[in-house]
Amino acid sequence: MSDALVIIPTYNEIENIEKMIHTVMGLEDGFDLLVIDDGSPDGTADAVRRCMETYPGRLFLETRQGKLGLGTAYIHGFRWALARDYGFIIEMDADFSHNPADLTRLYHECKDRGADVCVGSRYISGVNVVNWPMGRVLMSYFASAYVRKVTGMPLRDSTAGFVCYRRKVLEDIGLDSIQFKGYAFQIEMKFKSWCMGCRVVEVPIVFVNRQLGTSKMDSSIFGEAVWGVMKLRMQRRKLRKRGRSAK
Repeated sequence: MSDALVIIPTYNEIENIEKMIHTVMGLEDGFDLLVIDDGSPDGTADAVRRCMETYPGRLFLETRQGKLGLGTAYIHGFRWALARDYGFIIEMDADFSHNPADLTRLYHECKDRGADVCVGSRYISGVNVVNWPMGRVLMSYFASAYVRKVTGMPLRDSTAGFVCYRRKVLEDIGLDSIQFKGYAFQIEMKFKSWCMGCRVVEVPIVFVNRQLGTSKMDSSIFGEAVWGVMKLRMQRRKLRKRGRSAK
């Protein structure tokens, strides 16, 4: 078993999932991979099951009934990983908007260079987003600026979904207390890690808009983030106290 697990949530990713699996499985670091499928009617889970025959003991599938939200999918995966011996847990998308080759960079930033959380950042070295509509780029960029302003957290890409966590972060963060499901989930995880005194770093990546399949993004996700950030700000002192007690 690898010491690092990649978690990929899916809903209707039949165009991408098999290629993604083979790409991740072919990386030199030998990552294990957990796919969490929310009842995709297009056969995504069946495609994963076929691939499991090729990668026994490295590729795993968890299925859930219905679209239950990105945040709950990742928390399901985090719990699955913590029930096993993984030291590093990485979240990423199924649609190749995150380059699988960058998994190695995130993993080694934590394993070899001491980061507790490593974020694949679209905005740490300019705006590295390809083929997104300008309105969406601006909304994402200014969402992260808004988070910095309100919370004081110094990250340039707080809504990023390409993140490596050291095991202890997920053990200490209190997964039962995570409130949000969409963009705000990504912010909440980073914010709580930072408040607890974890070393959170960003490495630059290029984010490429999906070429196959349909985006799951909608406006309600941004609304959750706007109001969620205000709620998080009010928790900062309590979270810092928890972080000191966990050390």
